[in-house]
This record gives sequence, C-alpha cells and structure tokens, in this order.
Amino acid sequence: MSSPRFAQITWPLFRVVIGLLFACHGLASLFGLLGGSRGTGEPIPVGVWPNWYAALIQLCCGLLVMIGLFTRPAAILASGSMAYAYFVVHQPEGLMPIQNGGVTPALYAWTFLIIAAFGAGPWSVDELISSRRAKAPEPAPRVAEPVAERA
Repeated sequence: MSSPRFAQITWPLFRVVIGLLFACHGLASLFGLLGGSRGTGEPIPVGVWPNWYAALIQLCCGLLVMIGLFTRPAAILASGSMAYAYFVVHQPEGLMPIQNGGVTPALYAWTFLIIAAFGAGPWSVDELISSRRAKAPEPAPRVAEPVAERA
C-alpha cells in the first residue's frame, strides 16, 4: 500500500480529531461541560483575561479546523494561542514541557502549525469550495452594442 493513498484518509481524520479535541477544551471552559474548567465543573466567568478568550479561541478554531473551513487561519490562531499559553503560563515553571505541565499546549501548538502548513486536505469545506470554484464556468465577456446613428 502506498502512503499517499493512506494520507487521503488519515490526514482528514487527524484534522477532525484534533479539531474536536480542541473544541472540547473550549466547551468545558466556556459552558462547564465535560467536567468544566480544569475539572471544577464550572465555566470560566465571561471576559476573564486570558482564560475566557483562550476558551473562545479553542471552541471556534477547533470547530473550524474540524469541519475544514478557513482551516489555515484558524490553525494559525490556535497554534499561537497555545504557544502563548505555553510560554506565559507553563514555561516559567520549568524549561521542559514534562517539567512544567505544558505538554498539552506544546503538542497543540505544533500540531496546529502542521495543520496550517498542510491545509485542510480532502473531506473539508475548504476543499469543497475550491473544487466548486474550479468547476465554475467563466462568464462570457460582454460585447459592447453598436450605438445607433442619429439622423
């Protein structure tokens, strides 16, 4: 079996799973679902900097990456937010992610950077839009009508 054949299946599945997992973090923090913020069962109060905004990014970007819509910009934003979380929250506690509890943000940051580099791939709204644009016929050029002569 060739690896490009597997890539057509595994890449979209990878993107969907990563997007779903990231969106679940946002659901937990914004709405108290799935155990709530940090397992407390409670949501983060609206507008609390930076946690509430990070949760909003997690939910929105996770859903966009999952369905493959605006995948590259969503993945860049998600990657940046996780890099921020790592360097501001975790890295001051220790140099290595295993020491400072920052394994999850580090993995998400790199994963979303890879998704941004490779794009949505097949089975995505981005692919559907681009394939429809490619199939759309070019409009015929307009020909100017002759002006009637005045007598």
